[in-house]
Amino acid sequence: MLGKSGRAALTLMSSLLLLWHPAAPIEVPKDPMIQRDLKQPPTITKQSVKDYIVDPRDNIIIECEAKGNPVPIFSWRRNGKLFNIGKDPRVTMRKRSGTLEISFRSGGRPEDYEGEYQCFASNDFGMALSNKTLLRVSKAPLWPKEVLEPVTVTEGSPLVLPCNPPPGLPPPLTFWMDSSMSSIPQDKRVSMGLNGDLYFSNVLAEDARQDYSCSARFLFTHTIQQKNPFTLKVQTTEPYNDTSYNATDPYGGRKVAESTPTFLSPSGTESSKMVLRDEQLLLECIAAGLPTPTTKWFKEGGELPAGKVKFENYNKTLKIISVSEEDAGQYVCMANNHLGSIRHSIMVQVKAAPYWLEKPSDLVLAPEESGRLVCRANGNPKPQIQWLVNGQPVESSPLNPNRQVLGDTIMFRSVQLGSSAVYQCNASNQHGYLLANAFVNVLDMKPRILAPKNQMIKVIEGNRTFLDCPFFGSPLPEIRWFKNGQGSGLDGGQYRVYVNGTLEIKRAGAEDAGTYTCVASSILGKAENQVWLEVKEPTQIVRAPERMSAIRGSTVRFDCKVKSDPSLKVRVQWTKDDKPLTAGWRVKKDDDSMTISHVNEGDEGIYTCTAKSDIDEDSASARFTVLEEASLNPSVSSALPPDRPDAPMDLDLSDPAVRSVRLTWIPGNENRSPVTEFLVQFEEDRWEPGRWQNLSAYPGDLNSVILQLAPFVNYQFRVIAINSVGQSKPSRPSPRYKTSGAAPDAIPRGLRGWGSSKDNMEITWEPLLDLERNGPNLQYSVWWRKKDSGEDWNNVTTVGSKHVVHNTETYVPYEIKIQARNEFGAGPESNVVTGYSGEDKPIDAPTDLRVSKVDSTKANIHWKPVDLNSVQGEFKEYRLYYWRESSLVPGLVGSKEKKTKGFYSTTTEPSGILSDLVPYSKYKMYMVVANNHLESPPSNTVDFTTKEGVPDAPQFFRIKRKNLDTLYLEWDKPLEPNGILIGYHLQYQTVNGSRLGHAKSETFLSNVTEFTLRLPNRAAHYKFFLQAITQVGRGKVYDVESLHFANEENFTDATGLVELTDVFVGSAFTPSPPPIAPLPPTTIAPTTISTSTTTTSTTATTATTTEATTPSIPPPVLVTTKRTDQNVLVPPEWEIWNVTVESNSISANVNWSCNFLADSSDFVLELTLDSDKTVKVVSVNHQPPVTVKELMAGALYHLRVYSHEFNSVSSKRIPFKTKPAYIDQVDIATQGWFIGLMCAIALIILILLIVCFIKRSRGGKYPGGGYLTGFKKYLVRDKKDLPLDPVDHKDQDGSFDYQNENENSSDEDNKPLQGSQTSLDGNVKESDDSLVDYGEGGDGQFNEDGSFIGQYTVKKDKDETEGNESSEATSPVNAIYSLA
Repeated sequence: MLGKSGRAALTLMSSLLLLWHPAAPIEVPKDPMIQRDLKQPPTITKQSVKDYIVDPRDNIIIECEAKGNPVPIFSWRRNGKLFNIGKDPRVTMRKRSGTLEISFRSGGRPEDYEGEYQCFASNDFGMALSNKTLLRVSKAPLWPKEVLEPVTVTEGSPLVLPCNPPPGLPPPLTFWMDSSMSSIPQDKRVSMGLNGDLYFSNVLAEDARQDYSCSARFLFTHTIQQKNPFTLKVQTTEPYNDTSYNATDPYGGRKVAESTPTFLSPSGTESSKMVLRDEQLLLECIAAGLPTPTTKWFKEGGELPAGKVKFENYNKTLKIISVSEEDAGQYVCMANNHLGSIRHSIMVQVKAAPYWLEKPSDLVLAPEESGRLVCRANGNPKPQIQWLVNGQPVESSPLNPNRQVLGDTIMFRSVQLGSSAVYQCNASNQHGYLLANAFVNVLDMKPRILAPKNQMIKVIEGNRTFLDCPFFGSPLPEIRWFKNGQGSGLDGGQYRVYVNGTLEIKRAGAEDAGTYTCVASSILGKAENQVWLEVKEPTQIVRAPERMSAIRGSTVRFDCKVKSDPSLKVRVQWTKDDKPLTAGWRVKKDDDSMTISHVNEGDEGIYTCTAKSDIDEDSASARFTVLEEASLNPSVSSALPPDRPDAPMDLDLSDPAVRSVRLTWIPGNENRSPVTEFLVQFEEDRWEPGRWQNLSAYPGDLNSVILQLAPFVNYQFRVIAINSVGQSKPSRPSPRYKTSGAAPDAIPRGLRGWGSSKDNMEITWEPLLDLERNGPNLQYSVWWRKKDSGEDWNNVTTVGSKHVVHNTETYVPYEIKIQARNEFGAGPESNVVTGYSGEDKPIDAPTDLRVSKVDSTKANIHWKPVDLNSVQGEFKEYRLYYWRESSLVPGLVGSKEKKTKGFYSTTTEPSGILSDLVPYSKYKMYMVVANNHLESPPSNTVDFTTKEGVPDAPQFFRIKRKNLDTLYLEWDKPLEPNGILIGYHLQYQTVNGSRLGHAKSETFLSNVTEFTLRLPNRAAHYKFFLQAITQVGRGKVYDVESLHFANEENFTDATGLVELTDVFVGSAFTPSPPPIAPLPPTTIAPTTISTSTTTTSTTATTATTTEATTPSIPPPVLVTTKRTDQNVLVPPEWEIWNVTVESNSISANVNWSCNFLADSSDFVLELTLDSDKTVKVVSVNHQPPVTVKELMAGALYHLRVYSHEFNSVSSKRIPFKTKPAYIDQVDIATQGWFIGLMCAIALIILILLIVCFIKRSRGGKYPGGGYLTGFKKYLVRDKKDLPLDPVDHKDQDGSFDYQNENENSSDEDNKPLQGSQTSLDGNVKESDDSLVDYGEGGDGQFNEDGSFIGQYTVKKDKDETEGNESSEATSPVNAIYSLA
């Protein structure tokens, strides 16, 4: 148990380690210029091993290399004495190195150079030492000549054949072979021990042979030496027949006396073994006996270390790799057969050569800085720590008042130039030593910027951007960033400066483009570098390829339209299944698409379009499926869009195990989109019944999986299918499956101990999750004891998650561990954690608080520390309370808000820097010391005043235009003048786009706050820069640009009001990034300009229309809040209203009204999905309406529309719901082909009705037009003049028949025409049946091809009613022909 002084020393040393963390060694950059100029003590970079065994046939090389500036000089010591290399011709040293080479080409013995070597590397700034290298020459001695008598032994007796190899360096490897150079077979009965001897637990008759030879293999010479062979003779009680041997009866039926086990190695019942930490532990027990004994191992008082123990040589050897202290203890081996058993105990002691806990590292300090070197090592026994400086014990080195040795730590305070040195730490005990070099380099170097000069950085708008500014200097420079060479340093809000000099722009916008200057400054000077930042529009695929299906042999086109910054060159690349796609005769590419012709099954896959610029890229993918050729009646479903899959079905459980079960299901319909994933969910009825939780996800091609389960849970499962459209409905639940209970597997998390009062310690932890309980009646066993006290553990078992230990001492460390248990047993124990009892109020207060080196914003403070034992808890910090008592500016009243700043320091003379003070002010301060919960009484109160500084920017800057030729400027004095104002400086210049005109300036007295500027050109724009001035200089710049007055008649209403924050000064028309949540103005209210609206009503007969003129839009106003990271451009009276949505299943048309200017029409549509609160953002750069695509069918959304540039100008949120997914039903009554078919049928019916009506009303001999058509066809056949039959016959039905005399025709075709004339050339005899009577002009004439010239008409002078006497039914087709 540690005493009070021991705890105080422990607290002091831990505090020292924390104290000096800011003085950690500076990493010197690899910049060649710095490396060339940096003066640095030597550092050993390469050296030989401590125990160095060399081959006598090779030259000897002892390595020693070091770096430093100037280049180090090397020297050597051998056996503690200076080794003069120049006197030995065989020894040389490599150039620019300390490596020794000893050559034996001209003779000499390597053994003459054996010994201990140490290398020394020195330059003007110190000396570094290498480890001591023990050089030895490898030896492979010959086996001593000896005559070995035959060994005679009785069958069944034990036997040891000794090996005793010659001692080599390093020791040889031993093994046993016979005369044929084959290994002697070894097994449970016959084996070789660790010392090389061959052990027989019992001898069999077949063991008799004459060639048992022990061999030794020497590693360096790669030679094998053999000992003279042993001859073994075995005496048997009965004759031995080697043909009768078998494994089940090795004695061939002979009677051999059995024996109880005895140990051949080691001897006795107890022995001991010492092993060093991290080495290999080998324990051996070889037993004799008949039957052959079986060997077992165990450790008294505990288990054998799992994962580290291996059993070799048929369980006769126990091997532990990389021994640690906890492996020490009593190990027992037990050998037994059916006659009895025997035990042997081996006490294992684990010692340790020194090993590092904290190795000293190089320290680079600036003059007057402080630091420390720490050398912490452990071992068994505890190593001694010795410090050396430049190779000499620190006690005998010249006295250095700035150095103090405190055991394993050297403290340096206010170091001076010229005190650079190399310090060595030697940690040693009887088992070895450690030697480490660490230099202390006191360096002064002006600041340097290590980045390339004048870099051009291109970034994408909206991205997080980093501008690097690596730097170096001693003392460490302060880094500040400036934009466009104006304003104060950039840090806060949009910007963040890291300690390595990098500037972060959290979200780069177009207004962030410009020139950034990085300035590194210290008391030795400053350095700066510029970075040009260009902000580019992102590369976006605005029309992406879509999932497509096409028939084999057709052509398909994938779109890929890209929008990018005009100044960036964009390359579009296509891939198929992540492999590049090259253009060919079937694959054609252009700027916006890719076309594949004659598609086939090999074209199926995922096509990806990637648009890539030099600084960003965008990609989009789509799956393409090739279909079989369409049938005559293609399926309606092939034209439907993909949909969510159907739910899986028929869940089945099989293969039950203790913690697993197989789940099988039948997938549902994929609905034209392949299933990519199955999600398995579970519900249990003990802890959260009815709540479904995700268990595992599996690929879409599986439908049978093994589920890993927790014990003591009554499960039921369900499966959800997922494709590119979305998730299916859950399947029906599976049958329940209950797992058996088990001891807890988990260790409670979050174990900690802390004091809620000065005399207790609360031990708390996070309870196990419900599914981690593994069984009923969960409890927690908690153990605790004072740390490093050696006391027994205290323990308690509880069902809660907290235990309070009462009556503790104040702030004492405790060791704590925990274990969960239930009815089935105990779970694993946690690691031991350290907790602390409660803290009390610190007793002592800091004293002698004072200030020095006060400037306008900083002051150095000093105080005398307290005794850390009086803190009565963990020392947290010295806490300084300070406040601004008053301003030295007459009449200026400031805030007296009390502020705090912490300083962590445990030096004897602590100090710190108080920064961010207001210039030209009176301050008061006092200090306390604090632990984690309480503070000490206050120190003395100190008054001090800050010096005058440069002023802040003016409070406001107004620009008014009273007429067309003048601008009226008005401003007010700064809120913080930081001194006595002596005037103002105004600079202005014309602005034409990005070009600036010649700058002009004006200077005013401090009481002047207005200025009238006459405009030579009334259309010109001006930019103004205003600064207040004190005796120290000009203050922050206030810049503003004159407004653009589109309607000059309203110039009196145009007023721009701008107010600045302490961080960023910019134009009133330069938009800032929209804040996350706009805050109400706290400094000034925005200027509101009323607008008038003229309404004209026009009345008509049917409707009334109301028209409104566009209201005039007031300029935006920049409103300042107390938060310096939010500058919000608030446009008064700008609104977005009347948001309407017309939606279908996957898209929506959005419309709204607004009163924005034409050039301020960038909007953002924010759609929030009601089910999972995911947000979809759509940016548009045009006025409404807008179509939003890729929505979920049947989902509820909440929509709001806001201005991209002015985030606070937003509509109200409105809900809308998309229509559910549906299948288009074809209404046949609306199809064009169906309407046309019906019209055609109706027309035919109408014609038939008309013909029938004509037929019945006209009458005549020729009832059908078909006969006339047949007569016409006959006359023109083959375009020949065909004679008619002399007689013109009339059929009974009133029709004529015609015959071709030159052709053989059927009877019906050859029937003569009754009453016809002989020739067409003759006079035609008119009869009652002549066609002449039906001619139009009287005579029926034919043209040259035999057709009638006239048309057929009814007979004019014959009986009109003859046709009515016919009773023949008229064919509809003939009726149509007769009309023609």
